[in-house]
Amino acid sequence: MKQEARHLVTNAVDSLILSVEHFNRPSDRGRPVAVLLMMGHAFEMLFKAAIIQRGGSITKTDRYQTLSLRECLRVATSQAGVRFISAEQADTVQVISDFRDAAQHYLLELSEQHLYVQMQAGFTLFRDIYQSVFDKELSAHLPERALPISTTAPADIEAVFASEAEEVRQLLRPGRRRRVSARAKLRGLAIVEGALSGEDSRLSDRQLNRYMTEMAGNKGWEEIFPGVAAIELTATGSGPSLDLRITKREGLPVRLVSADTPGASTVAVKRVDSLGYYTLGRNDLAKRLGLTGPKTSALIWHLNLKEDEDCFRRVSIGKSTFDRYSRHAVERMREALSTLEMSEVWAQYSTRPKGS
Repeated sequence: MKQEARHLVTNAVDSLILSVEHFNRPSDRGRPVAVLLMMGHAFEMLFKAAIIQRGGSITKTDRYQTLSLRECLRVATSQAGVRFISAEQADTVQVISDFRDAAQHYLLELSEQHLYVQMQAGFTLFRDIYQSVFDKELSAHLPERALPISTTAPADIEAVFASEAEEVRQLLRPGRRRRVSARAKLRGLAIVEGALSGEDSRLSDRQLNRYMTEMAGNKGWEEIFPGVAAIELTATGSGPSLDLRITKREGLPVRLVSADTPGASTVAVKRVDSLGYYTLGRNDLAKRLGLTGPKTSALIWHLNLKEDEDCFRRVSIGKSTFDRYSRHAVERMREALSTLEMSEVWAQYSTRPKGS
């Protein structure tokens, strides 16, 4: 491991463990803020370490400051040769980052269940990145008695969000209007919605007021927060080995925008447009890889690249359709060529069943 990355990773793990300790402390005084501050710092240090380890830079162009966590997220999801997380994984980090900012700079209220969901999902993702980038096990830093976050996960994330939405609605009822408390609690739901829908989750007062007006009316929370309503929990294991991931349900539409789109979220770095991202045809790939066209097709088939939206898209222009590939496809194919025998790939491709 590179020396600078090693120091950053040590800080990251220290902050993660502190966030776990604060979560499990018996006193509630200042607990949610401490948990969020330490978890946010843990991810910022981890991302900086991972970027450096993979050959990237964490220094801004003026050379006086390092990247913020938001800026690290852009690098981690999109920079060629550095990319180490998916957009869906980045959503989890962005929510934690925005929760940290809200708790640090103003007011944020989360239910115990919601705080648990975000922290357990964050712990799981931290461990995944730590293992995939540095090939190390997080358990080596935890005593056997440590119980990361909790022993059980909520069975239904919809019930968590529905409960929070109802609390906001009750706080806004005539005769007991508590707008400051309602706004602080609503901010958590709005942050998650922004991260999932590709919008900037740093909320203006106007946006929060609009949400409050809708919550005070008869509109259901699923209509107000469609992104939140379209996620689910994936939990495996139990006790200290519990994995909890926040995933989008199949069929959830993805908003594809460029990184510099005004009002876009940190991880809305996806695509300026289809042709602006998927810039390569098969023959372009062949030239870059030094392969023939047919052998390039064989490698595409072997790696199943057409099932990876970061690598492939079928683009329609008028009445015609074209198979287009991204620069990420080139990276994956070059990496594969360093370990594969193309003669074996070609043999398998030549004898594949028709239509596969």
